[in-house]
This record gives sequence, C-alpha cells and structure tokens, in this order.
Amino acid sequence: MTQNAFIMRTDFVRIYKSIHTWTGIVTGMALFIAFYTGALTVFKEPLTRWATPPHDTQPVPLADTQQLIVKTLIAQPAVAADFSIHLQDAEHLPARLSWQVRDPEAEDHDESSTQHYVATLDAEGVAKLAQSNPSHLATFIDVLHRVVGLPVDSDPNRWVMGVIAGLYALALVSGVVVLLPSLAKDFFALRMGKNIKRMWLDAHNVVGIVSLPFHLVMALTSVGFAYHDGIYLVQDKLLHDGKWGSAFQQQRPFKPVSAPRDPATMLTPIELITKVKEFAPGFEPTTLQYQQMTGPRALVRVWGKDTTAVSPRARGGFAAVDPYSGKVVNSEFLPGRQSTPSLFISSFFALHMAAFGGIAVQWMYFLLGLAGAWLFYSGNLLWVESRRKMKPRQAETLPAQRLDTRLMASATVGVCLGCICGVSLTIVGSKWLHGLVSDMNAWHPILYYAVFFSALTWAFVRGAAQAAIHLLWMAVALTLAIPATSLLAWLVPALGMWTHTSLSSLGVDATALVGAAALTWMAKATSKRVRLGTPDSVWFAGKA
Repeated sequence: MTQNAFIMRTDFVRIYKSIHTWTGIVTGMALFIAFYTGALTVFKEPLTRWATPPHDTQPVPLADTQQLIVKTLIAQPAVAADFSIHLQDAEHLPARLSWQVRDPEAEDHDESSTQHYVATLDAEGVAKLAQSNPSHLATFIDVLHRVVGLPVDSDPNRWVMGVIAGLYALALVSGVVVLLPSLAKDFFALRMGKNIKRMWLDAHNVVGIVSLPFHLVMALTSVGFAYHDGIYLVQDKLLHDGKWGSAFQQQRPFKPVSAPRDPATMLTPIELITKVKEFAPGFEPTTLQYQQMTGPRALVRVWGKDTTAVSPRARGGFAAVDPYSGKVVNSEFLPGRQSTPSLFISSFFALHMAAFGGIAVQWMYFLLGLAGAWLFYSGNLLWVESRRKMKPRQAETLPAQRLDTRLMASATVGVCLGCICGVSLTIVGSKWLHGLVSDMNAWHPILYYAVFFSALTWAFVRGAAQAAIHLLWMAVALTLAIPATSLLAWLVPALGMWTHTSLSSLGVDATALVGAAALTWMAKATSKRVRLGTPDSVWFAGKA
C-alpha cells in the first residue's frame, strides 16, 4: 500500500479532528476514572483478600462438606433455596458454606442491602451458623468503574456511562481518521526535545494506535452493558413473545415429587466435581452453588474456569448439574462447551473482563487499562497546551492564559489525581479503620469522595500547576501507604491490623510499591516543569 492511499481532503481531516478533540474532552475525565479503576478490578479477588481481616474458624474439610450441608439445612431450612460451597481456601472465605439474604426491593447491585451468613461445624460436629461481613472494597472500586465515578450503580447512571462510551467510540474512530494521512511516515515517531507538546502528542498517538483494538472492545462492550436490559426486553417482546424467561425455566429438570427431597441422598461435593471434570476435563471448579435443594428443580451450578476457553463471566462459567443423579443438564455457560450463539454473547463479557487466557491476559488488561487512563489524561493536557497564549518576543509581560484552559487544566488535575488518591486511601482505610467503625464497607465511599472532592477543590483554588505537584505527592504517600500498612501490621501486631502472606495479597503490596515509584517520578518531573518550564503556560508557577 502506498503513502497516497492515506491522503485525505484537508477539510475532512479538520472535521474529524474537531470531533475527536471535543468528544475526547467531554468524556476524558470520566473515562480516566473508568480505566484506572477498571485496571484495578481485573484483580478483584486479590484486593478482597488483602482487605479481609483474618478469621478464627477453619474451613470444614471437603470430605466432610456433605455432613455440613445436611446439618445446616436441618438448622435453617430456608438456606436450601440458594447457598454456596467454596472449594478453595483463601483469606476472604471464612467458611466452607455461605449464603446471602437479599432485600427483594433493593437494586440488583446494591450490596449494602444484602446480609451474608456462613456455616461451619464445631468440635462436636454441630452446625454453627453466623453472620459474616465480607469486604466490599473491590466491589466499590468496580462500581466506580462501571458508572464512571458516580456513587451508585443504578440504571440511570449506567445509561450515563453508555452515552460516554458511545462518545468514546466516536473519538476513537475520528482519531484514527485524523492520523491516516501521517500514519505511514511517523506512526512510531517519538520526537524528543524542547517541544514538549510535540513529544506528548507523539506518545498519545502511539499509545492510542497500539491499543486501538483494546479500546474499541471496551467502548462497544460498555455500550452493550449500559443498555443490555433494554435490549433483552425488546428482544423478548419482538422475538420471543414475552416468553424468554419461561423458556429458560423449562430447561431446568423437573421431577414431580409429593414430598420434599432429602439432601442427605444427594451426591457429595467431591462426587459432583468428579462428574463435571469427566464431562469437561480442562475445567477447574471453584464453587458449588446449590439451588432449591429440597424442591423438584434442585440444581447445582458448578462454577469454575478453563484458561483455554472463553468464560461467560469474570468469575468463570458453570455447568448445571442434577445433585441427586449427577447428570449435567445444561452446559450453555460452561467454558469450552457453549453453543455458537452463547459463545458470541459470552465473548462480550470475556473480552471486557479478561475472562480468558489466565493470569497473563489479566496482567495485559491491567497494563492496557493504566495506559488507557494515561491516554485520556494526556489528551486533556494536549487540549490545554494547544490553546496556550505565547509571549511575543518584544513583549515585556506574560499574556494572561485563557480562562477555559485554566479551568480545564485544574479540572483534569483534580479529577484524575483525586481519583488516584481516593482509591489508594479507601484501600488503606480497610485496615486502619477495621475495629474502629461499625461498618467498614460504608466508609469506602466516604473516604473516596472526601479525598476526590477535596483534590478537585484544591486544584481550582491553587491552580493546575501547583496543585499537580501537591496532589501527585499525596498520591505517592497514599499509594505507598498500602505496602507500608502491611509492613507495619507485621512489625506491630498490637495495632490490630494484619498481613496476609499469600501471593495474591503480597502482589497487591508489590504492585502498589511499583505504582508509588512511578508516581514519584511523575511528581519530580512535574515539579521541574512547573519551576523551570515555559513561563507563558498554565503549567508554570516559578519566577518569570
């Protein structure tokens, strides 16, 4: 393909450049929050493990789990409707058996209205039932990701996210069109030197083009997530005559029985796992979700993952099994065993949530998420820099910078760095406030938004240049406090905090340490620019 193939009329390029600029500016700060928090939610389980305090109980051995199930259902028959057996031992799983009681009038994603319970066996083999209080740290960060920083994961807020994602897709397409004329000759050009704007633009373009497939996937799947309830409703009305839900119910096994079924006659968890692994050898079960155990439609969802296949959800997929016969009655959500239509739908979730390929893909998504956050941050900085009023050579005084550029610079610094500071503080707070507040989960949004809005206010009061230095160093301190807290908890156990030694928990500390180092470099570079940079700029705060 020749270079002439990339030639486009100048007026068309100008139009697409304007579209790219303004759609990027409108959505940039919201997308920074979505991408930064989204990068963290790739590792939701390690975050939850890091934030969960140690528990005194020991999980019942898997071989004794059938006994635990039977005795729990005798003590609390209502549990038979829906409970889970956890096959793996981890810091955030205080017992082998757990269940939830949801408020039927609450939103689907409202964790605050859900009560959590666990069951174990005491030394005499008697079932002990207790309420638990799992950490919602990772869930709160995920809410920030799903609704671009808004406080509640509700339908209206998801619709706002959908609009932003649509504009984001438009910015991507228009950005590619703008780059087409110069794509062949300076795609990988990174011109270092005194022209800071040129260097940032080159870096912005390279990161944007290299990660374009990732960003297109994020944009399109986000629109789908925002409006999927409405899409399903229209599909149900137009294609299924309003009978879609009942069609799924009919797939579940039905056995007419006159009396409640006896859970003691079910296959044991080990037997169920064996049945599923025989059916799908590459599948690794992690959780057994029991539903309606004493009724005619008893079912066990055997959740797990297969790193060689696409998973329908971030937590993996499942095989639906009859717990009394061991027959696999549905594999539409089982990785590697899905039909083509189900695989197509699952791919939307898998591509957005890194639910394929194992740990290597998760780290790739983590890094691409952080790179995406930088892309939106740099885009706003380029908009500000391109509108800088330069000092004429013969002028003795510096020109006053435009109000819109000063406001945009302050907003960008306040929102982006406020998000980083807020997330780091709410992570640290999960250990420091444990035992001092009655509901730690209620404090996660308090800590985050207190820092976020304080940072935003500070950016407008002090101006973008000085606030950028202050907030970057605050981000360094708060992010460094994550591993420092774990170290302090290990050195001084009397503080009442904890340090888990699993690779997942230590990985959170190590990643935060690297993040603090990167933020330190940014703080030093920004400080140098603010003091020694071009005087006729909103990023200058030294002596002209």
